[in-house]
Amino acid sequence: MTKIFNLGELKRKINGDRGYGLKHKIAFTNGCFDILHAGHIKYLEAIKNIAGHINCWLVVGINSDYSIKKIKGAKRPIIPQEHRAIVLAALSFVDMVIIFNELTPESLIKEIRPDYLVKGSDWEEEDIIGKDFVESYGGEIIRVSFEIDISTTKIIETIERRYK
Repeated sequence: MTKIFNLGELKRKINGDRGYGLKHKIAFTNGCFDILHAGHIKYLEAIKNIAGHINCWLVVGINSDYSIKKIKGAKRPIIPQEHRAIVLAALSFVDMVIIFNELTPESLIKEIRPDYLVKGSDWEEEDIIGKDFVESYGGEIIRVSFEIDISTTKIIETIERRYK
């Protein structure tokens, strides 16, 4: 069974299990995850460790190629969305992956109604997209510290310096 879902499939999975009274809750995070690196891994692993203690599935929303180009410029992403989704889905601590085409995950958050909305500690809580909506129905916001200071942008800059 694949862990990569479109919106309809994801909603059926989540709502079906909730409808059957299963106890899984949803922890949701999102990002570009372009050039998956150790910082991403430690971040997602930390979320799953939190989610595991509260019996949650970890759903990861990834920006589509289109939305990354709009956010980060024409040279990005480096890795196509389908490949990024496959790599994320291969991680044992990621339960579900969905690609979203919008610039923010706000509409996706409204569709899946996560119990926990998780972002990195680099986001101020008041700036987290979907915060007010999630809190409106009793969901919680969780901010996770980064253990490794690395980013795709830093990796690209290193490659450019070394191979010019």
